[in-house]
Amino acid sequence: MKENVPQKLSMVVFSGDMDKLFAAFSIAAGAAASGMEVTMFFTFWGLRALKKKKRTGRSLFGRMLGGMYGGDIGRSGPSKFSFGGLGRWMFKKMMKAKRLPSLADLRQSALDLGVKFYGCQMSMEVMEIPREAMLDEVQACVGVAFFIEQAQQSDVTLFI
Repeated sequence: MKENVPQKLSMVVFSGDMDKLFAAFSIAAGAAASGMEVTMFFTFWGLRALKKKKRTGRSLFGRMLGGMYGGDIGRSGPSKFSFGGLGRWMFKKMMKAKRLPSLADLRQSALDLGVKFYGCQMSMEVMEIPREAMLDEVQACVGVAFFIEQAQQSDVTLFI
């Protein structure tokens, strides 16, 4: 362990599934609360966690993708047992009954603890998600080279 230098955690968030985002934000907040510097790099489906509730897409395919997969973190469903959309509602009810925070609350906790969020520039271009559709708290939209640099300096690197 490096002396007087905070440990670092770098995380790629590739999934936009409710359960995987729950794990990603829980781990990030826990690491930050333990004094680690935490960087989260959101790519492809994981970008949903950083989006505002706003339609995206300029081209026909971009608008179709934005319409089918669009929405913000509140539209995240479970990776299993979706039950045609009913699973999202069911899991939210169960989590609330157990007094667990929502995904949006977990994301805010991570931000409050100093976790840095970055969007993948290439994924945003392919999926036609403009910077304006992202949360204001997103540090920047960056390329994979930025994440590799962060990962090289990290003590822990995760892919979720």
